[in-house]
Amino acid sequence: MRKWCRPRRVRVRLTLWYVAVLAGVLVIYGAVTSTLLFLQLRSELDRVAIEDLETIEGFLSFDSHGKVHLRAASHDHPYPLRMQHRLMEVIADDGTILYRNELLGSRNLGGPTMPGEGVNSYSPRSIHLSDGTPVRLVSRHHILEGHPSLIRVGFSEAALWQRFWQLIWGLLAGAPLALGAAAAGGYFLARRAFSPIERMAHRAREIHAEQLSKRLEIDNPDDELGLLAHAFNDTLERLERSFNQLRQFTADASHELRTPLNAIQNVGEVGLRQDRDREYYREVIGSMLEESGRLARLVDSLLTITRADAGQLRLERSAIPILSFSREVMSLLEVLAEEKGQTISLDGDGTAHVWADHLILRQVLVNLIDNAIKFSPYGGSIALRIARSGAQNVSIEVKDSGPGIAPEHRDKVFDRFYRIDEARSRETGGSGLGLAIAKWGAQAHNGELELDCTANTGCIFRLILPLHNGDMPQGASVQSHLEHQHVEAEF
Repeated sequence: MRKWCRPRRVRVRLTLWYVAVLAGVLVIYGAVTSTLLFLQLRSELDRVAIEDLETIEGFLSFDSHGKVHLRAASHDHPYPLRMQHRLMEVIADDGTILYRNELLGSRNLGGPTMPGEGVNSYSPRSIHLSDGTPVRLVSRHHILEGHPSLIRVGFSEAALWQRFWQLIWGLLAGAPLALGAAAAGGYFLARRAFSPIERMAHRAREIHAEQLSKRLEIDNPDDELGLLAHAFNDTLERLERSFNQLRQFTADASHELRTPLNAIQNVGEVGLRQDRDREYYREVIGSMLEESGRLARLVDSLLTITRADAGQLRLERSAIPILSFSREVMSLLEVLAEEKGQTISLDGDGTAHVWADHLILRQVLVNLIDNAIKFSPYGGSIALRIARSGAQNVSIEVKDSGPGIAPEHRDKVFDRFYRIDEARSRETGGSGLGLAIAKWGAQAHNGELELDCTANTGCIFRLILPLHNGDMPQGASVQSHLEHQHVEAEF
């Protein structure tokens, strides 16, 4: 069907398909039914002709001139109506017409003898007389008073064809009514079936960015339309969650960016209003640089989170001995621990290797150790321990000696910009993104970051990564040539 003549509505197209399929079924049904009826009637006509042939054979006799006559007693046989419609002729083996009844007249019944006609069995066939009359003919060889002869008996098929065409025309006359009823019923059912979709479409048009909390109504959650509406509602739920996270992320990022920017602006304005010595301005510039450094680290963290969400951070993996690698990362942060009089210790399995991105894993460990240093008291201790976790994983534990985390905060510490103590976090320079980045880094390596913590006893952040068994993991060769993204530590 061409596009220009294709109905716009699906319900109309379905109705047309219903009607077309039903029309095809009716055509096949009518053809099969009519053919079976005709064959059944013709079979019955063959049976009548055979019975008549066997009956009439006993009334045939030869006269003194070698001609065949039908004795008058045949008029009294039990089937008088057959005699009125019977066409019969008797043919000798040499083709001579021995007898032809009056109803046949001068018309030839079947023409010349066919090879094997009527030998050993009856030979039924359909023929047309010279005037076009359709006849069902049955032939059989008989011995009449010692003379081999071929007896042919036929009956007109006009009544059969009349019944056949009556049935055909009856079916054709009823077909429009059946198709009309099917079209009306099909359209009604299609309209009723698609009405929930129309309601869903109307409801969906009412949903926009400010009303993502709305959902489609589900009449029957178990049928196909219910499954479609449920899937659409799930999509809306994910979109709403993503929009809310985006709004929250934007608001938190704006708030975090505004704090150092305001500090830089305030310090600069105060410095411009004062006419002081060189040392004073050095302190002002140092304060501004400190805030700009915090701002730069925050921007780098935001960029890392954004790239991670967009899937733009690709891992360049290699086999890393986790114990020596953790020692190198720990050495980077020892100066921060020394400023607070803290001690950092490391022990564990020195044979364990992981297949990981060097800088991403460095970022994760730096954030975890830095977090432990921030929230451990002056003179406290931070302990790192490497251990195998089962046969397939390795565990890197970072334990601090801080105040712990209250139960109501434990499920949120990995959320972006989340702070347990807003004032204290800003004072230590944190932005609330360090643990979120560490969580992403663990998941990017098919690992997990867990929190084991009770109030007033410190916390253990447990990084679980798959062990490297010496074979390159599937997909590593593809990722090894990808551009490596540099990630700065978020202090």
